[in-house]
Amino acid sequence: MARKSIIIAHTELSVRKALARLVDGLPDFHVIGTTADLVQTFAEVEDNLPNAVLISEDLARTEEFEVMHALFAALDVRWLLIRNTALAGASIPRAKARAPAADLFLLPPDIEGSALGAQLRALTRLEPARASSKGSTPRQTEDSGPYDRLILIGASTGGVDAVLTVLRRFPPDCPPTLIVQHTGRGFGESLVRLLDQQCAPTVLLGDDERTLRRGHVIVAAGLSAHMALTADRPLRVEPMPGDPVSGHRPSVDALFRSAVPVGQRIVAALLTGMGRDGAEGLRALRAVGARTFAQDEASSVVYGMPRAAVEMGAVERSLPIAAMGVALLDAARSVGNDKRELRA
Repeated sequence: MARKSIIIAHTELSVRKALARLVDGLPDFHVIGTTADLVQTFAEVEDNLPNAVLISEDLARTEEFEVMHALFAALDVRWLLIRNTALAGASIPRAKARAPAADLFLLPPDIEGSALGAQLRALTRLEPARASSKGSTPRQTEDSGPYDRLILIGASTGGVDAVLTVLRRFPPDCPPTLIVQHTGRGFGESLVRLLDQQCAPTVLLGDDERTLRRGHVIVAAGLSAHMALTADRPLRVEPMPGDPVSGHRPSVDALFRSAVPVGQRIVAALLTGMGRDGAEGLRALRAVGARTFAQDEASSVVYGMPRAAVEMGAVERSLPIAAMGVALLDAARSVGNDKRELRA
């Protein structure tokens, strides 16, 4: 029987080496890569599709792990959390440790090859159902329609899974869609690759000026500038330097406010997240005729941003995340008083 492949992700070189020796000493497992940070880990997992990943607790506590967690789920890669004994008793945030494939394994003085082997065998006893590449498997998307609006989405904590849920309902020629997702610096490209692989539309990073087109989703994440919509024809987005807005850069509020001049052509949604970013911008959009939505409390990992928007009267409808994609597409099909075609 072929030995199962393992990637080890840990910030300490000595620990990576010790774990690699233990794994390679097991008869049914072997190490195919070791990494020191999540950017490296993301690339290794994408390229090599391991059976399991051993990942350190300090990496799992970072904001970027939300993207890593989504990749594990999308590719059905099992993972073990290597708990730092110095942090024993501390909890991992709900948004970062809710995958059923996760487990705990204690480092020295509790580490043994036999114990590690038993956990790996239990974790990988079922063969993973590998995700297919983009376009090779039919997706549950909505039918195309005469869209005459564009869609704006803002999200923070828990937002990667939420955005994936929404975009998986979008057809290949969906309305032009702009997304701000709070995540750590340097992780924007990884998030865009993940979304592009898992969703029917083309997903692009909002790091350059781009003309809006049907079937394109542009994501601002991990950037040092805001993403702003211009009111020119044809409509386009461009990076906008500046200080953090509502505590963030890129900011949901910055994107939403830039769309106010064309507000009657906007469908906007605020998804799960901590804080208030996007609430004021959503209210400004609603005031000029935009359709506005928020994720409901029950389906939000953190009901902060949506709550703030609801409390200030910025939200037309609150919906569970499972219903959000269809609702946004339906709203984008609706025709207002301005019958002009959206040139995008």
